[in-house]
Amino acid sequence: MNKHLHKIHESGLLTRLGFFTALMIVISSMVGSGVFKKIAPMSEQLGSPGLILLCWLIPGIITMIGAATNAEIASLIAEPGGQYVYFKNMYGKPFAFLYGWSCFSVIQSASIASIAYVFAESVNAVVHLPGLPPDIEKISLFGIFYPFEGFGVKGLTILTILFLTSANYFGVIFGGMITNIFTALKILGIIAIIILGLTVSGGSVDNVTPVLEKPGFQYGSNLGLFGAMFAAMLAAFWPYDGWNNIGYLGGEVKNPKKNIPLALFGGVALVIVLYLAVNFAFLYVMPVNEILSVTKQEHSIIAIEVMRKFLGYGGAMFISVLIMVSTFGTTNGTILASSRIYFAMAKDKLFFKSAGTHHDKYRTPHISLLIQGLWASVLVLSGTFDQLTDMLIFASFIFYGMGAFGVFILRKKMKNVPRVFKVPGYPVVPAVFVLFCATLVIVTIIQNPRDAGIGLALVLIGIPFYLFWKRRIDDETET
Repeated sequence: MNKHLHKIHESGLLTRLGFFTALMIVISSMVGSGVFKKIAPMSEQLGSPGLILLCWLIPGIITMIGAATNAEIASLIAEPGGQYVYFKNMYGKPFAFLYGWSCFSVIQSASIASIAYVFAESVNAVVHLPGLPPDIEKISLFGIFYPFEGFGVKGLTILTILFLTSANYFGVIFGGMITNIFTALKILGIIAIIILGLTVSGGSVDNVTPVLEKPGFQYGSNLGLFGAMFAAMLAAFWPYDGWNNIGYLGGEVKNPKKNIPLALFGGVALVIVLYLAVNFAFLYVMPVNEILSVTKQEHSIIAIEVMRKFLGYGGAMFISVLIMVSTFGTTNGTILASSRIYFAMAKDKLFFKSAGTHHDKYRTPHISLLIQGLWASVLVLSGTFDQLTDMLIFASFIFYGMGAFGVFILRKKMKNVPRVFKVPGYPVVPAVFVLFCATLVIVTIIQNPRDAGIGLALVLIGIPFYLFWKRRIDDETET
């Protein structure tokens, strides 16, 4: 490879990704399966179309504030590993390790598993995937895990993960090309839903009322409307999640201190508009009462049922294919970005040593990619990945909040370092994001203490691993 054409980062990775690819990675990491499904639980929580749309808008604004805060840090520190490296500069290696470990053990790996699983489910809805004989599918481990259950879908999920891992193994440009193509396709598909829903569906603006609280609606939260709004927003935060993945590729984006902040702003802004518009279209076509009746059907996806309503089988097939495209692209974007976290950890000798190496020819963190792909595949077989992500979503906001608070720390620690970008409205804007994250975590603990407790335990499991790798560093230092 001509080194004069493509700059090699000091980490050994290739600096090849331009602004457009960075923008597509931000969008692709966010737009997966959630936008097609999450209006259902939000309808159950709120009953009001106006409040549902508000619960898409508020998380979007909060996400934009988080992106603005993160953009300042990205304009200071442009290294492989993103948030892990940011935390290392803010709070030191122990806290950074807990974040990286949480990403590997559950947050990012389980996200890869669950998004790829939705892709395989979508394929199965179109072309039935054969399973194994019933006596094999019933085999269990400890009476808890059923690795061969639904093996047709699980098998395709694992093949998808391994295929995309291989594509990213052979060069960041291949992973970037897949992201660009599939992100463009999913954006066009969502725009098509919006146009068709608002023009030929026979829907009504009356379906998008009431705008405020629905009289007499019974909320399932012991905190009333406030608790229901938070539960609905929590459902929306999953489709918005992944916006900070681009930071993990800090060593591979051209002019990262400028392009990463721009990609964050542009990507999040476009996703907010898409989410509001497509959910308005869903409600325009199908009133909330009808959505609630559809959600009672097993394995129903609202987007499919909305399109089936006015376009029949062809509309349902269109959405099924779009979900395949969307989840395939998101799986690729997550695999591409997340592997750089463990690469950075291994460089600090706080992960498996081989994960810190790069391929001599392809300039990719190939071992980190393989370890990530294998662990995500194990989670697929366990069948517990969705539960794990549910338990860790609140822990993610602990890290998001600490990341935003880190802006205040870096303003003191690195006050003389030039900043290409500064978060607007400092110190109010980052303070608002920190406050929101803290509130969300507290409300989650009150409303769902079991999942919050297990989620925190999953994070703290990383402590023994940190002590193990730390001791190894100390031993090497002594010798």
